[in-house]
Amino acid sequence: MSVFLVGAGPGDPGLITARGLELLRVCDVVVYDRLVAPELVDEAPLDALRIAHEPHTQDEINALLVTHGRTGRRVVRLKGGDPFVFGRGGEEVLALAEAGVPFEVVPGVSALSAVPAAALIPVTHRGLASQVTVVSGHCAGEETPPDYAALARAPGTLVFFMALRTLGSVVDGLLRGGKAADTPSAVISRGTRPDQRVVVAPLAELAGAAAELEPPALVVVGEVVRLGYASLEAAQMLTSLSVA
Repeated sequence: MSVFLVGAGPGDPGLITARGLELLRVCDVVVYDRLVAPELVDEAPLDALRIAHEPHTQDEINALLVTHGRTGRRVVRLKGGDPFVFGRGGEEVLALAEAGVPFEVVPGVSALSAVPAAALIPVTHRGLASQVTVVSGHCAGEETPPDYAALARAPGTLVFFMALRTLGSVVDGLLRGGKAADTPSAVISRGTRPDQRVVVAPLAELAGAAAELEPPALVVVGEVVRLGYASLEAAQMLTSLSVA
């Protein structure tokens, strides 16, 4: 293999897989996303070529992977979360396959479940949520937004990736689609990291409550948030009791 698409996990550098870390430590080239923890990039050998995704376009990244992969060097494409969950890993795999460059995908811990879990929110819960619907928040502000009526009717839990900038549109769309204004909702900023922040509010109040949060952020909508809030209160109570 010459190119490895490695999932770096949702933020905490300790959440990369053992296989991903092993490859990173012996790579010749590492191409990394902006949201990848700097500590992980530092795991690459000192003489490895380091290439940041920004300011490159996706097409330029594809070309870089092909160019370096053709040399036979060990290339690690270090991607936040999992390469195939809103990570454009599919686009990079297609480019490598079309160019005849050998590759391997090393799955990563996705923010889909890890970030809510870090906020004590289970995305599924027996008898409460047996379905999870995942949506890109980027498309909320586009000319062809998501089918909010269908999302509002979907049972279980809604999870929006990268939706902080478009949160107002997401909330308005869900409310217009028929989602109850008091649906428990949460925004988790910088999930799994030491500076993680969580805001919990009824859906109608969520955008205002999360106004001061910073990206990256994940939005969770559904009754499971109520469980997470209760767990968080219990954890804080236990912490205060142990300190006392």
